Amino acid sequence: MHIAVACDHRGYEAKKKLIPMLKKLGHEVKDFGCESTAAVDYPEFAIAASKAVADGTHNMGILLDGSGIGMSVAGNKVRDIRAGLVHDEITAHRAREHNHCNVLCLGTDLLSEDQIRRIVEIFLSTPCGEGRHARRVEQLREFERRK
Repeated sequence: MHIAVACDHRGYEAKKKLIPMLKKLGHEVKDFGCESTAAVDYPEFAIAASKAVADGTHNMGILLDGSGIGMSVAGNKVRDIRAGLVHDEITAHRAREHNHCNVLCLGTDLLSEDQIRRIVEIFLSTPCGEGRHARRVEQLREFERRK
């Protein structure tokens, strides 16, 4: 799987640990920044990674910041992106199955390294649900096409 990863300064340390884990699991990873703990504006990094998912060059995205909220808001500004803010194993599973999220957003100030690893594994391995879940996601896509 091709995964786009981005962070702001608060997510930088977690991103440094996450990328080798993803590669060890056999994924190809592109790092869209940032490159240090120096303060940055998160939208440019979130949007660049999200565009790579939306245009199909990457299968999934993972965005990291202190709370996960800013990256989630920014990622969801990109058409065809469903960026889900996830904070545990249950929401990781539901973000994929129920909402067909293609970008995972994590608040690194709120999660341990082990929690991040487990959430990422669940998110990447959970298939999108069919039936009512697919119907609802299609309603969202239709709304996006009309705006």
